Amino acid sequence: MRVVIAGAGSVGRSIARELLAHGHTVTLVDKQPAAMRIASVADAEWQLADACEISSLAAAGVGECDVVVAATGDDKANLVVSLLSRTEFGVPRVVARVNNPKNEWLFDSAWGVDVQVSTPRIMTALVEEAVTVGDLVRIFSFQGSGTSLHEVTLAAESPVAGRTVRDVVWGPGCFLSAIIRGGEPLPPDPDEQLVAGDRLVLVLSERADQASLQALVAPAPAAR
Repeated sequence: MRVVIAGAGSVGRSIARELLAHGHTVTLVDKQPAAMRIASVADAEWQLADACEISSLAAAGVGECDVVVAATGDDKANLVVSLLSRTEFGVPRVVARVNNPKNEWLFDSAWGVDVQVSTPRIMTALVEEAVTVGDLVRIFSFQGSGTSLHEVTLAAESPVAGRTVRDVVWGPGCFLSAIIRGGEPLPPDPDEQLVAGDRLVLVLSERADQASLQALVAPAPAAR
């Protein structure tokens, strides 16, 4: 697979190293001369240019690549790279980095983005996952589909703890995809009993009622 990465900062270089280790061909594009002096990704092709210009993308071989990764630290630049890659070169898959979570709504198919990756959002989800029991935490959104991946850790007082999978009505637009128990993933077998401490991985569509789902899995409020 041939991949062009716009942005040779720490994020772009890390992605490049991983892709090269898996046998892919990578071209890094960056307009900062300092980026060219970093030899940590010596096996990649390098181009000193502004990835927001059509001529630069053409010279980097975007027209022949399989994936473009817009990985700069500037959301505006990532949107421009994504849009040009899709509209001018017809790249099959465009992955874009979101630096400011407030800009997530822009990174959609209208700007040529297939997959958005928001590092702050992912880190927030991981923090919430680590410290929160009983709360539904969004882990990832599947761009353009209205579908998202959520996780919840069952508390001992959760209404579904002790019930089998078949006995739980998740509601429309919600699908239990896996149970993580003791560090091991388990398939959601209908006869599997849910226990406190289980981490449930749920796939939700836009039809899902997250408030009702939260009430279903969370501990009942303490009596006053």
